Amino acid sequence: MSHGARRTRRIGVLVFDQVKTLDFVGPAEVFLEANQRIDSYEIVLISPDGADIVTSLGMRVGVACSAEDAGELDTLIVPGSEIAPEVFSDPRLLDAVELLASRSGRVASICSGAFALAALGLLDGRRAATHWKFTELLAARYPAVEVETDSIFVKDGPVYTSAGVAAGIDLALALVEDDLGPDDARAVAQLLLVYLRRSGGQSQFSVSLRGSAARTPVAQSIAEYVAADPTRPCTVGDLAAHANVSPRHVTRVMREEFGTTPIGFVNSLRLDLATRSLESGAAVARAADDAGYRSVEALRRAFTGRFGVTPSEYQRRFRSAHRRTHDPRTA
Repeated sequence: MSHGARRTRRIGVLVFDQVKTLDFVGPAEVFLEANQRIDSYEIVLISPDGADIVTSLGMRVGVACSAEDAGELDTLIVPGSEIAPEVFSDPRLLDAVELLASRSGRVASICSGAFALAALGLLDGRRAATHWKFTELLAARYPAVEVETDSIFVKDGPVYTSAGVAAGIDLALALVEDDLGPDDARAVAQLLLVYLRRSGGQSQFSVSLRGSAARTPVAQSIAEYVAADPTRPCTVGDLAAHANVSPRHVTRVMREEFGTTPIGFVNSLRLDLATRSLESGAAVARAADDAGYRSVEALRRAFTGRFGVTPSEYQRRFRSAHRRTHDPRTA
């Protein structure tokens, strides 16, 4: 345990109607757990006008005060919402964020809460993170923000931003580490049964093409063509010839259906096929060969790029998780 005098830090959590429950409860629990080790934080729930709010789960939550009455804060946390970014167009909510941020030593957002910070210019010229499903929209709407699409959380000066839900816990642990040091942060993580630092980025949790169903005959034909033999040549011209359409049409259809280029689609599908092979127990070399990679190293580069771990490490973790899930002793 760390020693020496500690001051109490005020953590203000701004909540509002339709706030995502875990976005604010998760980080708050981190600070509460830190208090079980050594009393270091005062957690203050704030709403724009001081009235109770109703979360995305339909839970009514009482707050301590309004933004006007909150006073000085060491940290402001702005959680996200499933109805973002529209919810952050409410001028009353933005006024509350702006007022509280002006009284805070540092500001943090969880998930889509980054839209509130961006709307106020607090992220201009800064690196920032948000949930993977919002990254493109955040970058398009606020070009002055350097959106890091694969980061679990980002610290840029006194501003912290994180990806969705559980990433808020990662961010809160980073704040505790900044405040109290690595030993106390590690102890809190252990008490919460989470990692102090997770390996890999959030792309490992995003939806892959496995679950993407094609809506048009052209996209379905191309998807089936690639999946049937991913080792064959799959240039844009090859795909266009197979579907009997122009390369430009293939590019447009793949953009509309899957949000990627034809080559990006092929690469993602190959990686998904290799992942399936690894999960079924195939050797890395066999998985690479079956999925159309020219070498194990090519698969390793692709795998590390998406998941942040090597194919061998992924397979080891998958087997370990599978054993834990099916072991009656863990039931």
